[in-house]
Amino acid sequence: MLEFLAERGEAVGLRAELRQYPLVRDKWSADWPGQEVDRDELWGLTLTRPGQGPRLALCGHVDVVDVGMEAWNRDPFSGDVQDGFIHGRGSVDMKGGVVAAMHGLAAAAPGREVVLHCVSSEEDGGQGCFAELERDSEYEACLITEPTGFETVCAQGGSLTVVGEIQGVAAHAAERLHGRSAIDAYIPVHAALADYERMLNADVADELMRELELPYPLVVGTLKAGMWASTVPDHLEFSCRLPVRVGESLEEALAGLQRVVGPKVGLEVGGGKFEAARTDTSHPFAQLVREAAGGGFAGVPWGADMRLWSARGIPTVMCGTRGIELAHAVDERVRIDDVERLARVVRQVVERF
Repeated sequence: MLEFLAERGEAVGLRAELRQYPLVRDKWSADWPGQEVDRDELWGLTLTRPGQGPRLALCGHVDVVDVGMEAWNRDPFSGDVQDGFIHGRGSVDMKGGVVAAMHGLAAAAPGREVVLHCVSSEEDGGQGCFAELERDSEYEACLITEPTGFETVCAQGGSLTVVGEIQGVAAHAAERLHGRSAIDAYIPVHAALADYERMLNADVADELMRELELPYPLVVGTLKAGMWASTVPDHLEFSCRLPVRVGESLEEALAGLQRVVGPKVGLEVGGGKFEAARTDTSHPFAQLVREAAGGGFAGVPWGADMRLWSARGIPTVMCGTRGIELAHAVDERVRIDDVERLARVVRQVVERF
């Protein structure tokens, strides 16, 4: 994918630079964003429109999630064009946004230097973006072309993948009174997690996140317990997506969960570490993107690379096509006219920056 983008970028007049980054974890800073997928290599691509003065960054990710277990109506990687849509996994999340950024940048009138970052690993933590920012973070602002329905996103909720362990006491099923079921011990924990989600969403402080139907979702994604039907289960493991509220640190979010489940439940963070992020809507760059896109300001409940740029002190917003509800879903697709519209938005932002 990156080689193809490099060829297309050079064909429209951009300077393409393909890079491989090291994977040795102990070389990264304490802000390393974690990972959920094992990989042997990490690559990234920059497409640059040369210029003078303070630089603008554009950013989009090229990695995708699996196609899932549901049957698709067409080959998930067909790239079919039909009825005004491009079909396929990753079309809306977010290769449509990457292609729009590339063509919008190439069409813009000469001006300041602008670099489009085509990064990998966004879905499982953001190693690609993190590695590139370790190399070069001298930017005045950043626009990420994630699918936002042409709203200018200035608030991004975060999340942690947390694994919890509950211990029981094994016994033969016929003598279960001599054991203690880890499953039985988990049931009140599950109810407490549901109550905690309601509490997190009952009085949302951030004005943009407050507008969402469910700003901070907490989901238990996996449960593993027991080894044999005739044995009282002595161990249960659950994994959950713990939301991180805007203005809250990862450590504060984890401590809040520990208070809810109690000290007997062991918790460990695994996978990606998605901090929350916020850019002031009054910032000139946020105002510029909103005016170009024609929408309003918004917050989103999902994590993205926005927080990695924001952590460097770089004003960052997200703005892209419609169709976020199709991201990670069966029969993913993106409207062609939306991709064209986004390319025009990017061109305006680049020219007016």
